[in-house]
Amino acid sequence: MANSNRNTSTSKGWIWLMATLIVLAVLAAAGSLYYQYKHKAETQHNVAKQGLEEVKSVKKAKDAYDVIVVGTDPEGVAAAVSAARNGLSTLLVDGRNREILGGLMTLGWINSLDMNYSPNKTLLGKDDVFNKGIFSEWYAKLEGDSFDVNTAANAFYNLVKNEKNIDLLLKTKKVEPLLTDSKSAVQGATITLDNGTTQVVKASSVIDATQDGDFAAASGVPFTMGREDIGDPKSKMAVTLAFRLKNVTPEVWSLMAKRLNGDDNPDTGVNEVSVFGYGEMSSYPPLNKERAKMRGLNMGRQNDNTVLINSLQIFGVDTFDPKSVQEAFDIGKKELPNVVAYMQKTFPEFASLELDASAPELYVRETRHMQGEYRLNIVDVCTNNDQWDRIGFGSYAVDIQRTSPTDNGNVVCKPKQYAIPFRSIVPLKVDGLLVVGRAASYDTLPHGSARVMPTGMAEGEAAGAAAMFAKQEKLSFRQLAASKDLIGKLQAQLTKQGMELPASTLKPQPFMEHKAYEGLKSALMLGLASGAYNNNFQLDAAANPKRMVNLVSGAKKMKPEAYKGDAAKAIDKLDNADKLPLTLEQASYTVTQALGIAASLNEAQAKLIEGNLLTDATLKLIADKQKLTNGDTFLMIKDLKMGLTGKP
Repeated sequence: MANSNRNTSTSKGWIWLMATLIVLAVLAAAGSLYYQYKHKAETQHNVAKQGLEEVKSVKKAKDAYDVIVVGTDPEGVAAAVSAARNGLSTLLVDGRNREILGGLMTLGWINSLDMNYSPNKTLLGKDDVFNKGIFSEWYAKLEGDSFDVNTAANAFYNLVKNEKNIDLLLKTKKVEPLLTDSKSAVQGATITLDNGTTQVVKASSVIDATQDGDFAAASGVPFTMGREDIGDPKSKMAVTLAFRLKNVTPEVWSLMAKRLNGDDNPDTGVNEVSVFGYGEMSSYPPLNKERAKMRGLNMGRQNDNTVLINSLQIFGVDTFDPKSVQEAFDIGKKELPNVVAYMQKTFPEFASLELDASAPELYVRETRHMQGEYRLNIVDVCTNNDQWDRIGFGSYAVDIQRTSPTDNGNVVCKPKQYAIPFRSIVPLKVDGLLVVGRAASYDTLPHGSARVMPTGMAEGEAAGAAAMFAKQEKLSFRQLAASKDLIGKLQAQLTKQGMELPASTLKPQPFMEHKAYEGLKSALMLGLASGAYNNNFQLDAAANPKRMVNLVSGAKKMKPEAYKGDAAKAIDKLDNADKLPLTLEQASYTVTQALGIAASLNEAQAKLIEGNLLTDATLKLIADKQKLTNGDTFLMIKDLKMGLTGKP
């Protein structure tokens, strides 16, 4: 008995000792990590600028590969590296006149990352990035959430050149799809080389990582363009010409930090490598008032006392037309000297700064949106929806940039964590092909969040691994997308590669438990609701007659041919229509006026009920028929949409 007690005591002692050692080890690691982080933060502005490493391209591709990756933006690099590491012979090819890798990041000079952060924290209490994998491998080589473009370009190239399974082919003139006779599947590419000769290259699969889904579009994959899916086909977000300023010394950086870190504004700030703020720049008077507009400054630090700035927006650019693209460059280059002069005059800390250059490529935010096996929608994003076939996560705010100089842009919501489904990179109609990046299968609104580069790199990594499974199982990507068993194996492989893809169920957002939630969903899908960064959709705020006119008019896109009247006629005889409470009677009258239904003010509600355009369920949820809320009006929009289209 005594011996038994002694053994138990010894065992407890060993457990206590091991636990202590583990705690000490964790604390030591945390201390070491903290010291490294602190040391890096204090010294990185003194880091010497790297020279650009010469990128070596093959002169000609082989006749066949397991996979061709078209496009050398970050998403394409991730796809090629992932495919190569999964044992696939890989051709990474670019059809633009590029000499380095990284595209938007290194040639568009967008050197500040829109990060996706997890709701969880790291050991040091810092924000933890989503997805990890190849993105984190690349990111670890950078200066921070902003970076020197030479550092980034070299890091991309090192990822590629270290993979023996990758052939890199740059400066080709054209990369066109090679289709089966039925045109239902891609089986490679026809490449026009720099010398003008063509080469047919066969492949089991192709990954389109071009910014605009060019290869997929040429293959016959269906797309919507810009904001077409919310009834505004002629609009898309502005393009930007990034520019570089010199003489941004550590002293200038300190002055910017003093201004922006001391103003108690959560939307502005300065860290060791990034500046976001100076919203006053939106008051800059452009030379070309119809085509150009400044926004607040997004500044990314380089290692030679220069910064790159993403703030000059240019409108009405057809990025598929070389003449229109050149016109955008001309507009931007004419504005930039005046922009810098305005900065110098307005902010003392900018007095010594000088314009150095503008980016070789435009930052194009939005063109094609692919139609895939699943189309990510705005409700998915705002409600933190998980997906059974998740291949990555997003959390960046749904940031809709200006579409015209008179537009102020919009932040629809700020998600915590939503999943990107594998089905959203699988196109309709054409097999043998995956599409990753901002041209993937997203509606225009969720694209405002999902378009960011870390999400695209996660998609690229998943696509590279999926190419291996498709070859191994002798299945098309569409068949792979339908198999829960194989998607589970794909997720396991991605986890093995360093990505993190756990299932997630977050606590519902407050608006999801509101009685008007079903109405809000309809308003979101129509682009009629905005919750900003705090996800406050003002559901309980008082509505007014003018707002109802705007709401019903904005909902015309649900079925334009049904709108035979004019909603604005409902307030013709009302004074102060933007201040009066909205009654159910007035709201109903607005709908009948928009639809051209003959009805007086007191007949309108009955007419809507008779036409199945207003339901008893909604009427029961409206607590005060004399003072409708925004939530009440969204419920009425839901009924209207259901009655006209059969879909809520």
